[in-house]
Amino acid sequence: MISGGTPAVLALADGAVFRGLSAGAQLDDPATGEVVFNTALTGYQEIITDPSYAGQIVAMTYPHIGNYGVNDADAESRRIFASGLVVRDLSEDASSWRSEGRLDEYLKERGISAIKGVDTRRLTRHIRDHGSMTGAICHGDVADGEAVEVARQAPSILGVDLVSSVTTDKPYTVAPKGEARFHMAAYDFGIKARILDSLALRGVRVTVLPAMTPHSEITSGSFDGVFLSNGPGDPSAVGYAIENTRALLGAKPVFGICLGHQIIGLALGGSTYKLHFGHHGGNHPVRHASSGRVEITSQNHGFAVDPASLGGHRIEGAPWEARDGFGMLASRQFGAVRPTHSSLNDGTLEGLECMEIAAMSVQYHPEAAPGPNDASYLFDVFVEMIERCR
Repeated sequence: MISGGTPAVLALADGAVFRGLSAGAQLDDPATGEVVFNTALTGYQEIITDPSYAGQIVAMTYPHIGNYGVNDADAESRRIFASGLVVRDLSEDASSWRSEGRLDEYLKERGISAIKGVDTRRLTRHIRDHGSMTGAICHGDVADGEAVEVARQAPSILGVDLVSSVTTDKPYTVAPKGEARFHMAAYDFGIKARILDSLALRGVRVTVLPAMTPHSEITSGSFDGVFLSNGPGDPSAVGYAIENTRALLGAKPVFGICLGHQIIGLALGGSTYKLHFGHHGGNHPVRHASSGRVEITSQNHGFAVDPASLGGHRIEGAPWEARDGFGMLASRQFGAVRPTHSSLNDGTLEGLECMEIAAMSVQYHPEAAPGPNDASYLFDVFVEMIERCR
């Protein structure tokens, strides 16, 4: 029996129950969302403020969370977008010269529920075996059956447009660091602050646009390229983004990451599918096809592009673990598409490059705040692509 505070429970839709203690804001209504686990050792503030986690309860696999506190500089967006947080040990101290407060206070001030003292190893194994599913964090003396029923009634993210709930209300501009080289339009599907920093450091002036902005406003403007950001939820539910991207492909150089990668895949005529438990963390190995180099990447997504939908096929005798297992892909409208990156964990497609138009995408996060930085070169690759197209 857990003691020493207000009891809380995390319940999953399949009936699994995990007892702990209340943390963060103890709200009257339970926090609900799809429960996912994140394997990062640091970066908890960046994770919960990443708009890609809208509609999700995040369980951290690393046991000690909150030990270096929080600060305004590390926030990736204007607020916390995760629905809730699950941890093993929530640190009472914030031992860092950069700290401006404790994580528990940060959650309370922003009205975000959390639960601590959970056996996160058991929870992670359960999600890994049974897949991500809806769950609920309930505070107080709540019966198991009641909590499970709340989890079962929570809405699924399948077929739901979550982008509209996280995108900016109006356009804004981020100035370049130093001399301006290019002017880029960035669709905000849930964009992170470090992405904008990464572009600004390369001399790019970025105009960030709401997700529903018509493609005509970009093609008629003075933009040198288009960036499709990360974001939450099911890519097939944002039809407006897919149609706008399809119209921009071939008209402007395009670079997409995470949700932006999936949207490019759909705009090329492909399809996406939901992963069993998704990729969430800062230690995912990805193989770069042309060089054979393995990059350690930061990832946060629950869907993937299906290479078979673009004419991909497995090469017999070439498992993903050894080398890329798909041949050249194709888009009926845009020509040949080359797979550029693959996951060494589960073989999913992690990157695409169009051979006949200026477009590229990756499934992971090259900006990777707080790290790793193995893939930051991709921003340079896109800048070079824009230079060639001018």
